[in-house]
Amino acid sequence: MKIGLFNDSFPPTIDGVANTMLNYAKTLHANGDEVKVVTPKYPHVEDNYDFEVYRYFSISAKPFSEIPYRVGNPFSPPAATHIRKMDLDIIHIHSPFVSSMLVGQAFRFTAKKPPVVVTYHTKFDIDIKRYLSRRHSQRLMEKFVLKNLKKADEVWAVSAGTVDSLRAIGFTGSFRIMPNGTDFPKGKADGALVNEIDRMYKTKDDKLVFLYCGRMMWYKNLKIILDALRILKNEGISFRMFFVGDAPDRPAVEEYSKKQGLGADVIFTGAVTDREMVRAYFSRADLLLFPSTYDTNGLVVKEAAACGCPSALIAGSCAAEGITGGETGILADGESAESFARALLQAVREPDLLKKIGINAQDKVYMSWEDSVLAARKQYDEIVAKKAERTAFFQKKR
Repeated sequence: MKIGLFNDSFPPTIDGVANTMLNYAKTLHANGDEVKVVTPKYPHVEDNYDFEVYRYFSISAKPFSEIPYRVGNPFSPPAATHIRKMDLDIIHIHSPFVSSMLVGQAFRFTAKKPPVVVTYHTKFDIDIKRYLSRRHSQRLMEKFVLKNLKKADEVWAVSAGTVDSLRAIGFTGSFRIMPNGTDFPKGKADGALVNEIDRMYKTKDDKLVFLYCGRMMWYKNLKIILDALRILKNEGISFRMFFVGDAPDRPAVEEYSKKQGLGADVIFTGAVTDREMVRAYFSRADLLLFPSTYDTNGLVVKEAAACGCPSALIAGSCAAEGITGGETGILADGESAESFARALLQAVREPDLLKKIGINAQDKVYMSWEDSVLAARKQYDEIVAKKAERTAFFQKKR
């Protein structure tokens, strides 16, 4: 099958959806499909992949955002022509913004259009309110996203909690929940890499190591983590905490950590792009701290589970879907530092509990990209077959 994967971000950009796109492309290609990735052009980037990557004209998003994204031109005639010539059997869009517009423009005046799937990855209702202050502007953007979703043959959500966001922007149609996976295999990382972390940060003798891995943005509830760690320290709990990642809020997060008196107990590593090294951090940690209620799927929870590392989460969050407190994860009963610290204290004071939960998470929470993408691939077959049936029916009617 010729499969087009469209998104507004792709490596070298590092984010959850870019990671999803890359793993979809790799898995589908490895299983015999002809994959074509369509994404905005980045300066000085060479794509050395086994599958085709088509990049179209873009400009920097810096005038509008501190994040180093590129904004593609959805009205590019060369891009539209190139996409039509790909002769795709199905299109899978991972953003209801520029990528959706580009597909719409490419097939605007053609009778033959491949079926389209749109995956709703992010709580865009929250993002829209965060970046647009006026309600009129918010409504216009919600209508724009809604219009793009309605053009799809199928809408997918990555978690049940994501559906609330879909409904919040006014989507009333049907949807399918298709969770994401992880590219980590089951098991700990190479011991030499784990030892390298201990050598670099002098953590070899630390009995309790916490981890946060992801974008360093306040909306990920990083303040809850730091405030909870202050409570643990006041309770006499000895620990080291790794923050692995980078983003515009990182300097402020580091400053707040100092104000909380956490000092050398907290280590900020910056961005780590080597996936095996990231895996080593998960393998070194005793517990992933991830109180985010913004994330729709929480890929890091599956990454941690792959390495036998349990996660501490907020009960009711999307990241906590499928997690049983005390069995496959640690659940705080509220979105506050006090409730998060309470859950952590209860867990770390019970000998061997974290190790036991980590083993359970590896067995019950882990999902590989292979399993996730092949489940999606099965749905592609059904979607293509249904559209062919409908087309044949209407042609016969004529």
